Amino acid sequence: MTTPGSLDLRAVGKTYAVDGHPLTVLQDIDLRIEPGEFLAIVGASGCGKSTLLRLIIGLDDGYDGDILLDGHRITGPGLERGIVFQEHRLFPWLTVEENVGIGLEATAVPAAEKRRAIREHIALVGLSGFETAYPYQLSGGMAQRAAIARGLVNRPEILLLDEPLGALDSLTRAHLQDELLRIWTQENVTMLLVTHDVEEAVYLADRVVVMEPRPGRIRRVLPVDLPRPRNRATPAFAAVKETIIQELRR
Repeated sequence: MTTPGSLDLRAVGKTYAVDGHPLTVLQDIDLRIEPGEFLAIVGASGCGKSTLLRLIIGLDDGYDGDILLDGHRITGPGLERGIVFQEHRLFPWLTVEENVGIGLEATAVPAAEKRRAIREHIALVGLSGFETAYPYQLSGGMAQRAAIARGLVNRPEILLLDEPLGALDSLTRAHLQDELLRIWTQENVTMLLVTHDVEEAVYLADRVVVMEPRPGRIRRVLPVDLPRPRNRATPAFAAVKETIIQELRR
């Protein structure tokens, strides 16, 4: 029996046609993500990190190998997978509660239950009191909180995070990293983070996948055996960070 939230990638590859010639973006990706795990992927630009997320979310079903969520092959988008992008992508003409509720519109969930779920997830990300605010009235960090609430409102088994904090200032980013950990613990959801920030990966993740480019392949998977909450100033934290940086430089 497969535990909900498990993700298996088996010999996954992706090739595009560019000017009539094949371009292999991903090759032989083998990886298992355990239910409830926080996994981070790091690598240079062009190594296929975001392409891999697109395949997992189901935006592109033309790939080699298998991507299995709970034992079932992914062939398109599904409510059991949520995603948060680098830009919040909120609809400017909708309020916070309307943006968060977008993902529930096509479901058969009763209206009262939808309203309750929207309120709960707005509270989860610390935006209670801003339900009727519009995106232009929010700071960058608040807008990303709303995007995280939108990604979680369907209670997905896995939440994909594509550089969700990359556009924020350092103080806001550090604060939202702690918020992500709190939400991860509270919601018991599998999280898969793509980031260019090695320190962020070490701070958040149970394991860090280091990818190499052309074509994108897994170079190494490193466990982060540090107790939580993690202290960035410790020698142990610095050692893990340096190991990952050295892998990226090879």
